[in-house]
Parts: sequence; C-alpha cells; structure tokens
Amino acid sequence: MSNLPTTPLPTPDEEGALGSPIGRAASLMVAFLALLWIVQLINAGTDYSLAQSGGILPRQASSLLDIITSPFLHGSLEHLAGNALPLFSLGIMAAIPSPKRFLLMTLVVIVIGGFGVWLFSPANSVTVGASGVVFGYFGYLLLRGFVDRRPADVVISIGVALAYGYAMWNSVGFGREGVSWQGHVAGLVGGMAAALFLRLPRRKPVAESSGDALPGLPPAV
Repeated sequence: MSNLPTTPLPTPDEEGALGSPIGRAASLMVAFLALLWIVQLINAGTDYSLAQSGGILPRQASSLLDIITSPFLHGSLEHLAGNALPLFSLGIMAAIPSPKRFLLMTLVVIVIGGFGVWLFSPANSVTVGASGVVFGYFGYLLLRGFVDRRPADVVISIGVALAYGYAMWNSVGFGREGVSWQGHVAGLVGGMAAALFLRLPRRKPVAESSGDALPGLPPAV
C-alpha cells in the first residue's frame, strides 16, 4: 500500500470562504438588505401604514421607541433603492474587521441619529429610512482609521472621503423638501461618536529584556 497525499481542508479564513472576514461582512450586509426589502414589501402591501406608525414623530414621548424601527422603514421602493448601494458598500468596509464591533456601531448610529431626528425635526413630520445609517457608516469610516491608528484603516478613511465625500455632502439636503437633513447630520455625528466609543485599545509596548539572559532565566551578573 502507498500513502497518497491528502488535500488540505480549507480554513475559515481562506480567501473567498464565507468564514473569511470579507465573507462574514458581505453575508451580514446581504442579510440586512434582505430584511429591509422584506419589510418594505410588507410596508407597500399595507399602503405604507407601517411607515406612518413606525416613523419618528418629533418630541413626542410615545415615539421614542420609533427611533429603533424607523431605519427599517421607507416611504417608497425608490427610497430604499437609493439607500441600498451606499448602505451595502460602506457597510461591508465597516464590518470587515469585526462583525460584533460593526453591530454595536450600527446600534450607536441608530440611537444617536434617531434621537437627533426626534429632537430637531420640524413638528408634524414623520421620518423614516436608513439614510441616517448610511451617513453614520460614512462618518464612522472617516474617523475609524485615525482613531485606531491602523495604517490600513487610515487608507480606507482617505479613500472613503475621496470616493463618497462630494456625494454625501450633496445628499445632506439642507432646506430640501421631503429630505431629513436632521437625520443625515445626526447619523453622521452618531458614526463619528461610535468610532470614538468603540476605538481599539492601545497595545502596550513589550519590555525589552536586559543583558543576555534567556527568557525565563535571571539575567547574568
């Protein structure tokens, strides 16, 4: 009998595997977008009653819980379609290092961004949509590299600024009817705050050994 060479099994971090960092990030964002589309189809089927009942009503205590539901609701199919691409692309970049950190960041963005809408939006308005989350991801990516001081993330921060900066500024919507600039600005602030709250801890420098002593042995005298 002869021993034949065995084919090594793929590891979770193998390039292209769903268990790799980019595979996990892409799967997470696909699931998020799928949830948004399912909710939107139900919303459209109910003549957008979900958007009316789950949107944020400014400065009404009964609407504080709507801060959590409003990002999952949209006023039209076109509204969601406009958010889908930047949500997916920015979300993947934000989620690659750590899905857990990404989910915590998203929660911070939703809470801070939604509270900003609740506090500053004009009276008798109803605010829904994930565009505040998009601005939050943008703000998070802008600041994350410089806060964490990781060269690769700094490059991503610069690339995001160059690729999305003009489009995001043009989308803020100051004074534009039907656009919640309050939600966009509050989402941006939420993303930057999340980058500060969730920054990586600084690594302590490793102390250099004195003399010619081997590890675990006392130095020579």
